Amino acid sequence: MEIAIIAHDGKKEEMLAFIKKNRDILSREGVELIATGTTGGIAQKEGFEVKRMLSGPLGGDAQIAARVAEGKTQMVLFFKDPLGKHAHEPDINMLLRVCDVHNVPLATNEASAQLLLKAVE
Repeated sequence: MEIAIIAHDGKKEEMLAFIKKNRDILSREGVELIATGTTGGIAQKEGFEVKRMLSGPLGGDAQIAARVAEGKTQMVLFFKDPLGKHAHEPDINMLLRVCDVHNVPLATNEASAQLLLKAVE
């Protein structure tokens, strides 16, 4: 199962705490992590094996959306900052829409992400 992890700058620490707390599930055999550039770098520093895409503003969100559309990514954990402005908002919305179109589970905060991981535990 390929799981994408993405976090806006204001949510990176929250994502880091989340992946550390869920290390057993996310490091399991058969689980592959992909991430936007900076989020992936943070995860790698914690010892996670992560395939890194570009940074979100440079096209990483679009790369992950393409993987969702191709059937490669089965879950997206995207800790969005609902109070921040994002220059790449169209890419973010496109990723959310593609997840809906292809019926791929999407969590946009820690509570929903935890529920999704419990479902695959």
